[in-house]
Amino acid sequence: MNRTRRLAAVAFLATPALAVGPAVAAQAAAPVAAKAPSAAVCHVETESNGKYHLWGVGFPSGTKVTYRGSSSGTVSTDKSGRFDLGGLSGSKWVVRTSNGKTTVTCTKVVH
Repeated sequence: MNRTRRLAAVAFLATPALAVGPAVAAQAAAPVAAKAPSAAVCHVETESNGKYHLWGVGFPSGTKVTYRGSSSGTVSTDKSGRFDLGGLSGSKWVVRTSNGKTTVTCTKVVH
């Protein structure tokens, strides 16, 4: 019986590290949550010439957003999910993604 225990211990120690490693690593690794997309926001501010500057961040990258206010139009976001428009009239704007899932009322920024 003592010999059997020794053989079992030697067999355990002789097991390749790769066979045990992934199972141990999987237990030790904490689950990593996927990065949640940031909330889309939109801002408007007065430019020095009296027109308005409209920009938004946190939108899906490379998609089109529609803006509505004193005028309306469509603009694409860049790869970081940002858009930027200048020379507009009016300070009240609403921005909506093309799929209609996100609608944001723009906040006026005062410096």
